Amino acid sequence: MAIPFSSPKWRNITISGRAASGATTLSRVLAEKLGWKLINGGEIYREYAKKNGIPLEKTTASDDKYHLQLDNFIKEKLKNEKSLIIESWLSGFDAAGIDGVFKVFVTCSDDSVRVDRLVNRDKMTIEEAKQHLKTREEENLKKWEKLYHTRDFWNPALYNLVIDTYHNGPTETLNLVLQAIGFPK
Repeated sequence: MAIPFSSPKWRNITISGRAASGATTLSRVLAEKLGWKLINGGEIYREYAKKNGIPLEKTTASDDKYHLQLDNFIKEKLKNEKSLIIESWLSGFDAAGIDGVFKVFVTCSDDSVRVDRLVNRDKMTIEEAKQHLKTREEENLKKWEKLYHTRDFWNPALYNLVIDTYHNGPTETLNLVLQAIGFPK
């Protein structure tokens, strides 16, 4: 096994992005490349929903307490551990003010690409995917605004690097992050 990458500047990395933007794909290949541990907030959340009998499309209706617990879990990991990649919608927002965290925001400027990704990943129809993205994002933003008193979760100024996956494929996206964190070529 390769020795994990060590950066003098960055202890951990967060990867945030809207649904089907490419954040999960990036987090997996980056964790493998760096030899770092990956924590996927979406997987943790889906597991919670399944365990508690919450249909995926109703996860935003779950208890606020769980959202706050997940955010606190992420913050504690970022403060107290190193060589972690944490991928979740709000991981970059959660990392605000924590030293040594490189924050990546992944976006896709073409919603039809996001719909296509969701159709292929979750085996939905195009209309189901469109509705799912719209409903999920609106409900999440409403819930988060209530919890955090802001809607500025994906402000580019909060992040060290913003990547549009409409213009960059998985390999290009990975290379942009590696270059930004000083990974040797």
